[in-house]
This record gives sequence, structure tokens and C-alpha cells, in this order.
Amino acid sequence: MAAGKFLMVGAGLSGAVIGRQLAEAGHQVQVLDSRDHIGGNCHTRRDPETGVLLHVYGPHIFHTDDAEVWDYVNQFARFMPYKNRVKTTARGQVFSLPVNLHTINQFFGKTMRPDEAHAFITTEQADTSIEDPQSFEEQALRFVGHDLYEAFFKGYTVKQWGLSPTQLPASILKRLPLRFNYDDNYFFHKYQGMPEQGYSEMIRKILDHPGISVMLETDFSREQTRDYDHVFYSGPLDGYFDYELGRLGYRTLDFEKFTYEGDYQGCAVMNYGDLAVPYTRITEHKHFAPWERHEASVCYREFSRNAEPGDIPYYPIRQLEEKALLAEYVALAEATPGVSFVGRLGTYRYLDMDVTIREALDVARGFLAAKASAAPIPAFWSAPL
Repeated sequence: MAAGKFLMVGAGLSGAVIGRQLAEAGHQVQVLDSRDHIGGNCHTRRDPETGVLLHVYGPHIFHTDDAEVWDYVNQFARFMPYKNRVKTTARGQVFSLPVNLHTINQFFGKTMRPDEAHAFITTEQADTSIEDPQSFEEQALRFVGHDLYEAFFKGYTVKQWGLSPTQLPASILKRLPLRFNYDDNYFFHKYQGMPEQGYSEMIRKILDHPGISVMLETDFSREQTRDYDHVFYSGPLDGYFDYELGRLGYRTLDFEKFTYEGDYQGCAVMNYGDLAVPYTRITEHKHFAPWERHEASVCYREFSRNAEPGDIPYYPIRQLEEKALLAEYVALAEATPGVSFVGRLGTYRYLDMDVTIREALDVARGFLAAKASAAPIPAFWSAPL
């Protein structure tokens, strides 16, 4: 296959990984991003006042069972051991999340063994009359019962999504574990860690190839597609079409940054389950790099709300109304030649970092194979619907 000229719209994980794969195959790759930095929402930088490594758009913790993805990121960064141990403040106490044996015993004032706790939750707390949970609330009541749901899930969920848990799908809660031992590791994946110098430095190294050029603070316009053999677009799907059918729904985050001399909360993430507390959580960023030592601390209070024009989109809402509009945009995209829509925004799906990288590797390989065989190039390599 003759060398091609390809455009990556977005300098986050999708654009960097696809671009690197194509550059290594001998092609010329242009990466552009409207922001003044690489890394997208997993951008990290040093706080000039304290030296703390900041997760500028909220914490990103790498966890995966995909050995190839783990090996891939370790080519570009030294990953340090890190376990995500989340705490939550609710009803005047601090508890451990995800809900585990310590949480259950503390909350109910008991000293149960694992089998006793399992029997207690499943027979005395869980609402077994709910046979096929459809909503978040039904899943929670069937899962842990009324008391734990009210304390740990209801208020946090209302604040995070701006909706009643009766309006959210059960699938959101199905991702969260319930443990009848004292394991407080939030994730259960084989590989977990943090890049020693942050995600932006890792992505900088992925982009460090003679076949790749990067332009920041540069907006994309559809007219640019004619200058390239193919475009990989990781911006908002509706944004590509100038929102001509309307805007897909997202939640965004506002951060209230503050510094503290010493250790503010003793952990990286403290959730706030009570609805009366307006923020969802406080993150203390020096605890995301426990191999470093800093006297001062930088914390963010996080507030969630519906995204407005000009806001940074974080979480696709994907309610019925959005899915109907999404189907219309998918049809538009599939009728648009020369563009593949990738990543979280391009496919309007919530993706963890490891899944984003996995899909980017698969897209690059599929694209190179398709070009070599003159096969058609799809608009979506992973179906948004």
C-alpha cells in the first residue's frame, strides 16, 4: 500500500494510538486538537504552586485485563502500582466502597462473617420481589436493599446524573461489585496502575514519531477532509455535523480547586452520598501518585450538571431521547465517505481508557487491512447503538 496522508481529529488516546499505528506502517499523520494540550480529558500536568501531578479533568485510573493493552501502554510509560480505594461520607460517617464486608458490618453495627453477611443481605435486605430489575433503583433494591441504597447510591446518583434513579437503566449499577469479604480494591482487573509521570507524558511519547505532526489550538472543519486520504474523528459525533439535528445529551463536571497545607482527607477519592451535599466527591490529587511526597495538597470538589454548548462533555446520557437522535446521526455518519468516528465522543459511548486503546488498536489494524485489500472503510468500527 502506498503511503497515505491521514488526519486524527483529537489528541487524546484514540487519535494518538491510531496515529502511531499508521505512522509505524509508513504513513504521514496529522493530529490536531482544539485545546492547548494533548491528552484529552485524561490530560495531566504539574501544579505550579505545589508540584502535585494533577488530573486536570478528574481522576483517571488505569485498570484492565487486556494483556496486550497493558503491554502497549508500558512501552510508553513506567506504570507504578496503584489500587483505587474509595471512601464515602454518608450520614456523618466514613465508609469503604465498593460495598464490602466492612461496609456492611459498620453500617448495621454488626460483626458478621462472610456467609452471615451474604444471608443477611440476600434474605433480610434485598427486595426479592423484584425479579427483573429495569431501573437503577430497582436494581439497587434487588441488589443491596433499601437501607444501603438510600445511604450510598441514591443521593450520589441523583447528583451525578441529574435524574431520579427510577429513570436510569439498571445497567449502570450492574458494573459495581458487592463483596462479602474485606477487599476494598475498587477494581478487580489483573493489571492496575498509574503512569509515573502522568498520562500526558505517556501520550506525548506515543505521538513522538517522525511520521506524526501535532497542531494544538486548531479547530477542525469538514472542508479539511478533502486534504487527506482518510479522517479519524474523535470529537463529538453531533459536533461533526454542526449539531444540525440537535445536541446529544451529556453530563459535564465543574471543579472547585483548593489547596491545603498537609493531608486534607487521607485518601484520593471521598464520595459524598448525602443529597444535601451539593458536590459528588472530593479528589485529593497527591494520593494518585503515592510514590511522590508533597507537603501541600491540591483537591477538587466535583459538581455534575447537564452539559451546555461550550462545555466539555464527559458522560453520554444515552436516555431514550438521546438514542433516537443518535440513530439519526449514525445514519448521517454512515453516509459520509472518508471519515471514521472513533472514541468516546465519536461513538457516544462511555469507554474506560483500556477499552479506548483496545478499540484504537483494532481500528488501526482493521483500517490497514482494509486499505491493503481495497475493502470499504466503515464509518464506525464499534457500533454506537
